[in-house]
Amino acid sequence: MTIANECVDCIINQSLKVADAIGADAALKNRLVSMVEDMSKNFSFSQTPPEIAADVYEKMSQIAQKEDLYDEVKELSTQKAYTFVPFLEEKLLTCKDKLLSATKIAVAGNVIDLAAQVEFSLEEELDKVFHTEFSHNDFEKFQAQLASAKHVVILGDNVGEHIFDYLLIQTLQELYPALTCSYMVRGRPIINDVTCKEAKEAGFDRLCNLVDSGVNTPGFVYNRATKEAQKLFNAADLVISKGMGNYECLSPSHRKNICFLLKVKCSVVAKSLDKEVGDIICKIT
Repeated sequence: MTIANECVDCIINQSLKVADAIGADAALKNRLVSMVEDMSKNFSFSQTPPEIAADVYEKMSQIAQKEDLYDEVKELSTQKAYTFVPFLEEKLLTCKDKLLSATKIAVAGNVIDLAAQVEFSLEEELDKVFHTEFSHNDFEKFQAQLASAKHVVILGDNVGEHIFDYLLIQTLQELYPALTCSYMVRGRPIINDVTCKEAKEAGFDRLCNLVDSGVNTPGFVYNRATKEAQKLFNAADLVISKGMGNYECLSPSHRKNICFLLKVKCSVVAKSLDKEVGDIICKIT
């Protein structure tokens, strides 16, 4: 999925968010915004939004002299996510359909996205997600594929959201004891996406097979991934792709059996899916 005109304004606006996140003074804020505006004049419309974002964020990191622009925000997102875990664990113990509830929890976590055009409240999302239908609903196909799968790759997305992914993987391992799960994360800090650092802090290396994908993009760009990550991606019986960035990079993909789980948070992705901003998606290719 390549960038649209709306993506340009969105990426420029992200420079303002970065400036606020790092507490930039007026001079640094102006440098960041001006640099991104200049870069935007040469954006390639043959690239995906995450590929464009990778170049932009690298330049912003250099100007700000800060490798992880959202490190403090990511830590707060994780702390906030953990406050919901007791409620969600209780929900999983008492619900009628554990897989459906765990899947919806993982989708609800996808609202924690600092690059989104539209922002949503995590509290409100968790309050209503169990009563909200998937706008694109391939859940039965998802369930059927899991029943026969031996190896599933989960493509992580944002920090904070990864805590809810942990609950999903726990549920998958409980319901399908023979299933091997691999959780794939970004190769370096980019926006608020999850890397090995945050995944290890949350215990993913003890829960499942934790994989550094090697990508420097806020989405899984196959040709930027390590050989190991490419091999795992190709060999998996099912890939669970979390969030918009992964959707943007894998639409289309050379492989089938990808389950896209996401909250629609921008008009461009909404148009691609023929859905509305705010919809929740469970789509299998």
